[in-house]
Amino acid sequence: MTKKLFAELIGTFVLTLLGCGTAMFLGCATPAGVVGTAVAFGLTVVAMAYTIGGITGCHINPAITFAVALSGRMTWKEACIYWIGQFIGGILAGACLLALVNIVTPSAEGIAEGMMGLGCNGVDNAGGVWGACLVEIIATFIFVLVVLGTTDSKLGAGNLAGLAIGLTLILVHLVCINLTGTSVNPARSFGPALFAGGEALSVVWVFIVAPMIGAALSALVWKGLACNKE
Repeated sequence: MTKKLFAELIGTFVLTLLGCGTAMFLGCATPAGVVGTAVAFGLTVVAMAYTIGGITGCHINPAITFAVALSGRMTWKEACIYWIGQFIGGILAGACLLALVNIVTPSAEGIAEGMMGLGCNGVDNAGGVWGACLVEIIATFIFVLVVLGTTDSKLGAGNLAGLAIGLTLILVHLVCINLTGTSVNPARSFGPALFAGGEALSVVWVFIVAPMIGAALSALVWKGLACNKE
């Protein structure tokens, strides 16, 4: 269990650091920035899938763990171990992002718009809290459904699952970055928000609750689809 906790910690740390770091230093105010950030998140998932996938399945996302547990593929005790590792990884990445900002800003002022936001999520562009909830529920539902389908022991994509999941995450980010910053991952949102504070921390609950709802819906839908397989 300790090995799995550490693997999920490392995976979530890398995802949050590289994904949010790209958003910080490349910026998301231009199409190139949006595409770059989306690709960074997706490629990091692919890399981690082929690095720690054999140890934990590479969830690196509490919403995925929630859906997997709801689907009966893991115990709730094991899910709690994963969640601990994931949130610690997200928090450590948030601390590193803050440290990078403090190091870089004095010598490269203006390197990227919103750098002090640490790649956090927001609700304003989605029409407020409830609009952001809707965006995150739908995006997480699609993303986690792909995860459940491609990793299914009988119907899944086998070794190609990591690639399919990473590409889906890119697509989800392309659609949602300008709306919420795209979370679909509570640990990725909580870590940076904890250190950014202010509005980011006050609305972080949206990016914890909504992805979990989306994940639960995906587990329900996949159960129905898988039960009807012939």
